[in-house]
Amino acid sequence: METVVEVKNLVKKFGNFVANDNLTFEVKKGEIFGFLGANGAGKTTAIKILCGLSTPTSGELNIAGFNIYTEREKIKKNIGYMSQKFSLYDDLTIAENIKFYGGIYGLSLKKIKEKTIKYIEALNLEQYTKKMVAELPLGIKQKLAFMVSVIHEPKIVFLDEPTSGVDPITRRQFWDMIYNEANKGTTIFVTTHYMDEAEYCNRISIMVDGKIEALDTPANLKKTFNSNNMENVFIQLARKATRID
Repeated sequence: METVVEVKNLVKKFGNFVANDNLTFEVKKGEIFGFLGANGAGKTTAIKILCGLSTPTSGELNIAGFNIYTEREKIKKNIGYMSQKFSLYDDLTIAENIKFYGGIYGLSLKKIKEKTIKYIEALNLEQYTKKMVAELPLGIKQKLAFMVSVIHEPKIVFLDEPTSGVDPITRRQFWDMIYNEANKGTTIFVTTHYMDEAEYCNRISIMVDGKIEALDTPANLKKTFNSNNMENVFIQLARKATRID
């Protein structure tokens, strides 16, 4: 399978502080990869680097086929990103948000119109078309934000705690959308604090104090740590942490 994210010996330092300490991992095309860790573990720093927003101190990184040092702008055009908050503009309508992000990624007006109709129908948003995004229920807003993050059909999409604050039913529906996107060949790179969601990933990495302390499938990790759920696995590793935010 095609490797979409390739990281070898990633180091990121801020003065004497080592935020990322020799991270090495690969993520394949269409894989749902969980990137977990307690506060202060170094996840956010690593994600900023992978998205081309920050430069590593050292290491070899290729994202979506592009070099992190010399092709950061190309990386940005070939990835999607959904943050826990601020993924959409609250003072714009649904259509205006889709048009704005579609324009950023260079979609034609015809393509943007097609996507707008598709998204509104898929999420049953006909009753909200003239409302500002701020008026949408949180669950619908998050699902729309996910669709907008893949509007340009990127090779990889980064999801930063995408289901934070939504109800269990919406979380399940959101993960159905993630699976559908992964089945199309899109690589999903997701962070979450919900350990039951970690079970939905193909593989999981768990960071502690800037290092990857475990990386495997959920089933293998539970076996390795003699646990029947990912929450216990996470707690066993997180207890080793010496730094927190």
